[in-house]
Amino acid sequence: MSSKKRYAIVGLGSRARFFYQALASTYAENSEIAAFCDINQGRMNYANSVLVNELGADPVPTYPAWGFERMIEEAKPDVVLVTSIDRTHHIYIIKAMEMGCDVITEKPLTVDAEKCQAILDTVKKTGRGLRVTFNYRYAPHNTKIRELIRDGVIGYVTSVHFEWLLDTQHGADYFRRWHRDKRNSGGLLVHKSTHHFDLVNFWLAAQPRTVFAMGDLLFYGRENAERRGMRQFYYRATGSKAAENDPFALDLRANPSLEKMYLENEEYDGYLRDQSVFGDGISIEDTMAVVVRYNTKAILTYSLNTYMPWEGYRVAFNGTKGRIQVHVCEKSYVSGGAQVSAEGAAESKDIVVFPMFEEPYKVTVEEAEGGHGGGDPVLLRDLFGEPQDDPFKRAASHIDGALSIAVGIAANESMRTGQAVQVKDLFNI
Repeated sequence: MSSKKRYAIVGLGSRARFFYQALASTYAENSEIAAFCDINQGRMNYANSVLVNELGADPVPTYPAWGFERMIEEAKPDVVLVTSIDRTHHIYIIKAMEMGCDVITEKPLTVDAEKCQAILDTVKKTGRGLRVTFNYRYAPHNTKIRELIRDGVIGYVTSVHFEWLLDTQHGADYFRRWHRDKRNSGGLLVHKSTHHFDLVNFWLAAQPRTVFAMGDLLFYGRENAERRGMRQFYYRATGSKAAENDPFALDLRANPSLEKMYLENEEYDGYLRDQSVFGDGISIEDTMAVVVRYNTKAILTYSLNTYMPWEGYRVAFNGTKGRIQVHVCEKSYVSGGAQVSAEGAAESKDIVVFPMFEEPYKVTVEEAEGGHGGGDPVLLRDLFGEPQDDPFKRAASHIDGALSIAVGIAANESMRTGQAVQVKDLFNI
């Protein structure tokens, strides 16, 4: 009888490879992939080809999305890994827990308050474990920020200014894919900013209370392009003459990974990975600003812009004993089109402490390789390796997942109504 923990993966898009690659190689001694599940048989076939041809592992059984319950009954996984599109997370999380499995889900936990409440209720009812994969917590520089604040280096934190920039390669990519439909992703204040709001919760050891937001689609989309004088449009980039000179176009034939994962499998579900960022049908914002009040009374001002000339973030923490300034420049990438280790890797990082009445000084941070600032390998070890004591408690629970999306969900409601939103009115934790 095998003592290996068995994992089933639902959703075989680009992020799934991050997990099955680790399970089939680094953690193969104590882990076993039990099955794949997806709406697209071709993507599951591609994942199996990676297992066999690149990782030297055996192929695993595949199940269509509508056979999810049968997969659990037949493959008998201990843990279900959810990497499907965001609006379906709750379906698989809830059903997996009801059928006796623990769950690890990609962020965001889900996309709206109703689905979040259903997940929280199921955790209480079943007692199963649910973790959310916030890899940015594990990046050494982000852990160091938590340490500095925890140790009172700048005293009690009163306010935070957090600016995140997505560039014209990575930022644009959200407007080519399924994320562009807000029903699928909850918009970027849920899908992407869940990382950032979770970091603030983690850094401050605080919970959000009140949220006010503004946002709009001001750069991408056909109407904005027409306003700037663009006259030639296309629906998808691959094979389009009109897209040949567009720096925002993504030709799937130019990248073997994207070609095999998406272009060659369009016949199964009709999904187009290379839509024009200046097309119709985009319902998410590209320019956003949020103000949050926390239970510690600290105030956050946050902005997200998705068409910048560089990728990364700046954060400033103001406290009763000084200030911390952080500047991180990240390597740009197209999801699924590069090595997993390159995704979100930090090209440069700088943390400076400005003590009150003393000279400022730079903080030394250990160097770490891997995606998301070196956080990805540490997250994988925490998920699949031997249990280790973590003084920073970086493992994110379903409560952490709910509190991170609470800000984005409240921000969406605030943008809709023009009013501040109380987090306590969204769902009961």
